[in-house]
Amino acid sequence: MKKSLLVICISLLMISCGSSFQGFYDHHKTDIGATSFQVPSFMKAVLSNISPEIKHSIGNISDFKFIKIENTSNLKRQTLITEINDVAKNGYLDVFRKNDPNNTRIISVREAGVAVTDVIIFNSSATETTAYYLQGNFDPEKIKTFADKNTFDTFTEDLIQQYGANLKINPVFNSQN
Repeated sequence: MKKSLLVICISLLMISCGSSFQGFYDHHKTDIGATSFQVPSFMKAVLSNISPEIKHSIGNISDFKFIKIENTSNLKRQTLITEINDVAKNGYLDVFRKNDPNNTRIISVREAGVAVTDVIIFNSSATETTAYYLQGNFDPEKIKTFADKNTFDTFTEDLIQQYGANLKINPVFNSQN
């Protein structure tokens, strides 16, 4: 009885968040322990100026979303993994996947010919779950480098520091008003 109730609850959660990254993002951005941002169009220039290393890693971006959820229970972590798997089933190809009891890492892409146009980079450990959504025109080889834990962690730290610093330095969106 308890297990069937759990399955029903997970199913309802998945229906409510949809099977797109935007749905996943919207559903979890208000979770306790969540840090998230999506870059609006007027701030795309900020992304290209963050740092040469980040620009080199990710290339040309037209849409960018980030979410990190800390202090999750095992049930919450499994729910997040299930939800991102459902998102990745919608036209994405797994470039890398590692399902380990202590760490799940997924890199899924959509392609248009030989170009990668959409990327989901997902990492879930016992202490936190982090996910990126990138849309643009990317070098597939550079995207594959995120399979390395050190590359992923360094990228995450640099991006949060640089993006946060840019928001503090440039808090006025329209200096003409």
